[in-house]
Amino acid sequence: MGPAVSLASFSFHGELGNFLARERRNMRFAHECARAATLKQAIEAVGVPHTEVGRIAVNGAPATLSRIVREGDDIEVYPHEPGAAPFEAPLVFLADAHLGGLARMLRMLGFDTLYDHALHDADIVKQADAERRVVLTRDRELLKCREILRGCYVHALKPEAQLREVARRYAIADNVRAFTLCLHCNLPLAPADPQAVAERVPERIRAHYSQFMHCPGCDRIYWEGSHWERMRSVLSAALDVPVSRMS
Repeated sequence: MGPAVSLASFSFHGELGNFLARERRNMRFAHECARAATLKQAIEAVGVPHTEVGRIAVNGAPATLSRIVREGDDIEVYPHEPGAAPFEAPLVFLADAHLGGLARMLRMLGFDTLYDHALHDADIVKQADAERRVVLTRDRELLKCREILRGCYVHALKPEAQLREVARRYAIADNVRAFTLCLHCNLPLAPADPQAVAERVPERIRAHYSQFMHCPGCDRIYWEGSHWERMRSVLSAALDVPVSRMS
């Protein structure tokens, strides 16, 4: 019978070091892997979710997460290149309970983003798989689930910085359709006849705005007031591109 473990050396590059114990960051280190462990299992055992891995080289040759770790392997693991993280078109998200602000910003940009603070991890896994959604979370253990094929660990704590992370990883600026989704229901907004919504809009608003949008789900009315202007500025700064007005 062969040895119970395989001793391999690992190097994690870039932001992947943030998942490691401090003494293992920015260095090559030896790690004992269970016999017949895959690279996915070995990489996650030291703390890095498989969704965060962009490229792997073993003994200088490209490798996949399914490769078995062998004694003496020299393994280098790299993060996703900017804009290169995998997804299936259209780009749709599922944000966990701690990312409500990020979910709202993504909806402002026109990205279908499911958010329900009552969803449990099992529900997130099931729905993300069924609807091919990218899971956004600060729970690294959730991203280790093999059923989650597309996911993103969000490092930042503030929504604006979180959006910058997601924008850098998925190059979302090319697919923005700002102010086309309801911020509450995540449903597409429809143009509303100013006369039809007149009784529901304050007189001072009617005096300054003639374009309104309506959500068929929650029945909310939207218009491009000062709040929209502030959010356009925030979103434009996060994406580093201008965000257009309501369509």
